[in-house]
Amino acid sequence: MKRIMICTLIGATGFALSACNSSDDNNGDNPPAVNQVPGFIQGDIEQAHYDGITDDLLTAGLGASGLSGTAPTFSDPLNPSPAELRQLAIYNNYRALVDTSPGGGYGEFFGPGVGNDTEGLIPGHEYIAFMTVPGSNVPVTVMAQVPESFNPQAPCMITAPSSGSRGVYGAIGTAGEWGLKKGCAVVYTDKGSGTGAHNLETNTAQRIDGTLSATDEPVQFRADLTASERGDFNAVSADRFAWKHAHSKTNPEADWGRHVLQSLEFGFWALNEQFGGDNNVEAITPENTLVIASSVSNGGGSSVRAAEQDTKGLIDGLAVSEPNVNPTVDTGFTIVQGNNAPIAEHSRSLLEYTTALAVYQGCANQAPAIRDTAPLNALNPSDVRDNICNSLASKGLLAGAASATIDDYATEAQRILNEDFGIQPEQNLLAPVHFASKVAQSISMTYANAYGRAGVEDRVCDLSLAATDSGAVTPLAPAAEAAAFATSNGIPPTAGVDIVYDQANGQPTALPSSASPTGSGVDYGLDALLCLHSLALGHDAVSGEPLAGTDAELADAIAGGIEEIRATGDLRGLPAVFVTGRADAILPINHASRPYYGLNQRVEGAGSELRYYEVLNAHHLDILNQFPGVGDRYVPLHHYYFQALDLVWERLTNGTELPPSQVVRTTPRADFATPLAQINLPAIAAQPANEDLISLVGGELRIPE
Repeated sequence: MKRIMICTLIGATGFALSACNSSDDNNGDNPPAVNQVPGFIQGDIEQAHYDGITDDLLTAGLGASGLSGTAPTFSDPLNPSPAELRQLAIYNNYRALVDTSPGGGYGEFFGPGVGNDTEGLIPGHEYIAFMTVPGSNVPVTVMAQVPESFNPQAPCMITAPSSGSRGVYGAIGTAGEWGLKKGCAVVYTDKGSGTGAHNLETNTAQRIDGTLSATDEPVQFRADLTASERGDFNAVSADRFAWKHAHSKTNPEADWGRHVLQSLEFGFWALNEQFGGDNNVEAITPENTLVIASSVSNGGGSSVRAAEQDTKGLIDGLAVSEPNVNPTVDTGFTIVQGNNAPIAEHSRSLLEYTTALAVYQGCANQAPAIRDTAPLNALNPSDVRDNICNSLASKGLLAGAASATIDDYATEAQRILNEDFGIQPEQNLLAPVHFASKVAQSISMTYANAYGRAGVEDRVCDLSLAATDSGAVTPLAPAAEAAAFATSNGIPPTAGVDIVYDQANGQPTALPSSASPTGSGVDYGLDALLCLHSLALGHDAVSGEPLAGTDAELADAIAGGIEEIRATGDLRGLPAVFVTGRADAILPINHASRPYYGLNQRVEGAGSELRYYEVLNAHHLDILNQFPGVGDRYVPLHHYYFQALDLVWERLTNGTELPPSQVVRTTPRADFATPLAQINLPAIAAQPANEDLISLVGGELRIPE
């Protein structure tokens, strides 16, 4: 691997292969100087070339068949090499977002080999470094991949910020695959999240390549604690971890747009570093390069924010899937689906609706309407469901007569989520498996800490992070820690580390096995989840009374952090496409994509080129489609994400008009054993039927059934 020092010589063509002393001011209106290493880069830039035979940019040498096969292993599980960690990271991150199971569309509609009849290995160069943003010294990973098929005479670039809280390879199977196969440079960032696991007991953390270090050198993250403070913490709570997204005290989401914009500047530097020695190649600049901001989920939301904040003209178009956007609340319109009642309280924050899911979904899993039909609901123990219902009822949070049954309580919990918090009924069937997968619980814990800029030492809501054995805290196995860079999704529970409720009855206990001090048996640490919900609401979730003391201070800080991440709806007239599944049970459509589209229409009016495509029978995590009960009910949203990119590409290169906003009516397989076919996946219509059009009419955002 080559290390490129920050200061080198100016090339004969008049721009630098690398240079130094560049400004870290990213707020001006002039395009970035592509002949300088951006001033936000910290330390060395590492460069590697992959030959497309033994290793490559997209599949780490595994090829399409390897990505759908068994996971690669390490020659020494306690000391994996950087190459082994990279390969397993690419394998896990690809499969986390793309269903690679037989019959689900992989190898037919999407995948490395689709369109080229090969294993899909892509040779090229990879550049990776740490960067920072103004006001923070917490390292953020940035990477540029340049395929050998890149044409410097017709340059293009795609942004691929990681989805969720994943590391820098977190969008390799989404924006990465599409861009690399198109011959474009792809720029990635972990957005200030990523693995970033700090073992507080041993002081061990991950270097940029994922290997472990306990010495004073650049690593992805260490908690802001002195040795003495760390010792005091460990004396009270042994074997705990701090995690970058949760505990960096920076609210990284507030800078996600900036991270993407800086990744583009890094990409332009990398391209000129690579092609600057060719006198036949002009400097590659934003003016002569087609740039599409893209990615999915949190990565999609990051690219949306980048497009809103792009004062330098870096971005030409936007194509995102299921973006995590928290639009500015606009009470000037309601959302109406079909003939249903208008939804006026849309645009709730991620933390508000997610903590509500964390509190009520455990009981709603027992509702008769979904108890026996929701796929994988058996993963939620029935006795815990009952205990959560009883605990909620005893606190007065579930209405019911004195003779109310668990069925009554569970039905009421489901009603609260649907009616009081705007969760669409189409999301109900998938919510139980998400609860079993600890999705809402993990988001609630991580984002409450992040928005409030809390440190691990603040022990928000008496929650901490540690490995557990039968519920009890235990040291993380050395092999698990050595592999964490490649196995972590950036938001515990992950990589062998769980959420621990330190005030659980008896002893600190893994959250799912926790019994609350005021609860009814093992109730998933309901008191801790209610504490998080109270912080999101800004008042006590049980009594309705104002919070006091440090809780009130933290709630105020969280509210301020949420305001920092609100999206404006102003895309500056860029050609843009959102695709979202109606059954998204992680980012409910009434609080994310739908109200963002409505806000944009009100902000930009006739100047808007944003199109919103809502896909029926599609949801947030295509990886779940590999399971019976899910794959026979839902289609891959990933397929429509690639269509969105194709549509924006055609708009920018050929002037083709984007199709109107519409509902896309898919047909699930019904029989899980039958592979997906084109009949299941109708294209986004260039001229949809009138009854399928999505539009803002007066003060109503109208969504067809």
